[in-house]
Amino acid sequence: MRCKTILAFLIVVTCCFVPGFAQVKSIGLPKIINYKKSDYNGGSQNWDIAQDKNGNLFFANTAGLLQFNGTSWNRYNIPNGTVRSLKIDKNDRIYVGGYDEFGFFEANSKGKLVYHSISKMATPNSKKIIDFVWKVHIVNDEVFFQTFFRTYVYKKGKLTILEPPNRFQFSFLSDGKLYFQDITGGILEYRNGILVSLPGTEVFNNTEIWGLLPFGNNRMLVVTMDKGLFVYDYNKVVPWECEANNFIQKNNALGGRILNGRYIVLNSVLDGVIICDISGRIVQHINDDKGLLNNTSLTSYIDVMGNLWLGLDNGISFVNINSPFTYLSTSFDLSSVYSSAIFQGSLYVATNQGVFNHAWQQPFKESTFKFIEGTTGQGWGLEVFDGEMFCLHNRGLFTINGGKATRWLDDKKGYLGLKRLPGRPDCLIASNYHGFAIIQKTAAGWQFKNQVQGFDVSDSKFVTDGRNVWLRKNKILYKLKLSNDLTRFTVTATYEALSKSVRSITSVQEINGKIYLQGQNRFFTYNQANDRFIEDKVMSAVFKSLPQIRYCFEDNKGNICYFYGESAMGMLMKETDGTYKNVQSPFSSVTGNLVYFFESVNTVDDRNIFIGLTEGLAHYDAKLQFGESLKPKAYIKSFSFAQDTLYTGNHNTIKDIAIPFKDNSVKFNFSSPTYDSPENLRFSYKLDGFDDTWSNWTTVPVKEYTNLHEGSYRMKVKVINSSGVESENASVSFIINPPFYRHWFAYLLYVVIIGLGIYLVRRRLRSKIRQNRYYETLEQRRLYLERETKIKQEQYELEKEIERLKSEQLKVKILTKDKELVNNSLQVVKKNKMLNGIINKLKDIDPEAMDDTTRQQFSKLNKTINKELNTDKSWNNLEKHIRNVHFDFLKRLKEKYPAITPREMDLATYLLMNMSTKEIADIMNISDGGVELARYRLRKKLDLPRKENLTGFLMNI
Repeated sequence: MRCKTILAFLIVVTCCFVPGFAQVKSIGLPKIINYKKSDYNGGSQNWDIAQDKNGNLFFANTAGLLQFNGTSWNRYNIPNGTVRSLKIDKNDRIYVGGYDEFGFFEANSKGKLVYHSISKMATPNSKKIIDFVWKVHIVNDEVFFQTFFRTYVYKKGKLTILEPPNRFQFSFLSDGKLYFQDITGGILEYRNGILVSLPGTEVFNNTEIWGLLPFGNNRMLVVTMDKGLFVYDYNKVVPWECEANNFIQKNNALGGRILNGRYIVLNSVLDGVIICDISGRIVQHINDDKGLLNNTSLTSYIDVMGNLWLGLDNGISFVNINSPFTYLSTSFDLSSVYSSAIFQGSLYVATNQGVFNHAWQQPFKESTFKFIEGTTGQGWGLEVFDGEMFCLHNRGLFTINGGKATRWLDDKKGYLGLKRLPGRPDCLIASNYHGFAIIQKTAAGWQFKNQVQGFDVSDSKFVTDGRNVWLRKNKILYKLKLSNDLTRFTVTATYEALSKSVRSITSVQEINGKIYLQGQNRFFTYNQANDRFIEDKVMSAVFKSLPQIRYCFEDNKGNICYFYGESAMGMLMKETDGTYKNVQSPFSSVTGNLVYFFESVNTVDDRNIFIGLTEGLAHYDAKLQFGESLKPKAYIKSFSFAQDTLYTGNHNTIKDIAIPFKDNSVKFNFSSPTYDSPENLRFSYKLDGFDDTWSNWTTVPVKEYTNLHEGSYRMKVKVINSSGVESENASVSFIINPPFYRHWFAYLLYVVIIGLGIYLVRRRLRSKIRQNRYYETLEQRRLYLERETKIKQEQYELEKEIERLKSEQLKVKILTKDKELVNNSLQVVKKNKMLNGIINKLKDIDPEAMDDTTRQQFSKLNKTINKELNTDKSWNNLEKHIRNVHFDFLKRLKEKYPAITPREMDLATYLLMNMSTKEIADIMNISDGGVELARYRLRKKLDLPRKENLTGFLMNI
């Protein structure tokens, strides 16, 4: 009775003083990440786990020492291969024990972990019986390597041996004190170099102790393999009668850990691990049925973030107990969850397979959900009205009572949504596959009343104010007026935009009793008087800094759940003063797993929020934020160039990195010891001296640069975790040395060579100048004579050219005069023809019919015209002048056609001058027919085809 009172007191004290994040949830299972031996490239068994100051995790594996930085695995070997135990001191020196071997790993100047054997210091006799080093402990400045036969104590570079009274079993470090189990002497405490037997512990001589855990009030919890759990107060041993002890007695224990001072992790051989509180009540049971790789947990470890790591008989498991989220999924026989509700003491879920339920009680008992017969199919939703629960199903609408599907209200069509009709407490309005229906409460219970006519489009997301139903479908917002008898819809209006600046309508929802239309995170209400939308500035301000949301709704506690992207969510938690607190980062745990368009959030209270997932149900406790907001840490794990690699993730003091120019291609590997959602880690980097801006976020933890120019560089990297929290920058600086021909010494040598060259060239030039001056004098004289001779020759040629030009100018003048004469002669010929015509006409006049005066004047005119014709000699000179003008043409014609006659040459000249047949006939004193005959003879003489133009031919000669 006294023991129980003390335990109860401890529970109360612990609950009062331990922070809220130090809790283990009992509803659902934490997220589990498994690592198979193919993932870490090692052996199957993992016996011990530790973590260094940089967050790197180390595992004692049958194939060596494993290192995990959250991004990649490394394996380090020791002689004989197997590592069975390890511990890390305050300087990050990693002490390990294996088979016939023990020592430590330490980072060298390049950050690479190098093994240093301590077992070599042992005497030849003790070396022969080292066997397995099962435990490593660090107490102050002493390191203990415990085997069954003896314990090796390493201190300040010296090795001593601690002998057992008979034979050691295992050893433990508890509350800073080191304990050993001897097979005949019970539990021994190590004090100042000697082993002191603890009274009353001889009862453990016939069993193996696998754990000694501090239990408060100067007591220890003794974990035995096959006898169960015991409480030891340094005087007597008492069995710990509790639920956890029953489990251990049945499944055999392999030790355990204290978790956050409030819980106990116990490893088993046969059935995974359990987490119990200090009263012994099992809070979590995790085995292979619930996600572990296998049921034998050889060791457990709590990392700096409070999460649980398990070294298994075959693999490694990470259990994210430090999270406000747990999951009820396949291990609870759940698939995609579309809705959930608490009703009649049970948790109901509507899934793609039907409806299931589970007893809702505290603590939540682990068991599978029970399928409700008759609900096979797609369950779209669960709603509770007036003490009755409705299931919206693809086969219709029915009620559930007492864990059974009781009454189908309508089994002719599928149902999507159900809401109470404002102003009509006895009526519900439901959306189904064919539009909307009215459900009415009667004396016999809820009954299907009628299908609403006039509109056959529906959706699960609709709202109503009693008179109107608001529905968004296919980017169109419908306002449907419901008739007074609830039998018909009138489509009163459709809308595609909320305002001039908000050209789309994204969602419609009811918040704080108001219907809001939302687009681009701006919220509007409808003004019936002027048929327009009015923006609610207060509500828009609440969503202003949030991502672009797709949809939101208000839960039954006044919180607003919002959804954005393809499958992400957040919550605006309503405060007591009516304001909202945005909670977004914790929900990154369910990003990508929500049921798109059918997102479901069931808020029972702040500690119990259920979220539907594509694979089950997530349980969220808003009071447990744990370490979600802690900043992650970014590391440059390694920095490689040419054939060398610096492991900066193990060693933060690497400086003065100088790289030859021939190795100016570098590669960086990044890491972050963030283990809860490693797949969501994203890195961003920037190489100062090369990059102007930070890179885009990427999940690839590697970056390579090639052909860097000489100079100083600084590589910086940061990481952002799944909660959207960004780390501080990690950096490493290095220098690319210039090539030898661009080294400062080379430049100095270049200056000396150039100076010497200038001196020699200048001296040579002076000698050359003196020599050249003599030759220049001779050359100038020669050039003078040549120029003088050339000038005289040019003067002579110029005079000849002037004479030639004068001659050509004279010819041109003569030719011009001849052309003018030809033209004048042609004019005279035309004039004479005209005068001859006048004379011929005068001959027709009878002088006798004139009076004397007129006859005298007529005779005088006739004589004057005849005199003019007789005195004009142009007729005689015309042929001569024409030949002078066309001398070159006639010459070419004669050369080409020697048989041509002078008469034909004259005709050719007249044709060339483009004279008409009449003109040619007058000049040649022949008839028009004679001209045509002459033309024919000329064509024949020139051998021209009939179709070729004679004049054109002559012009081309």
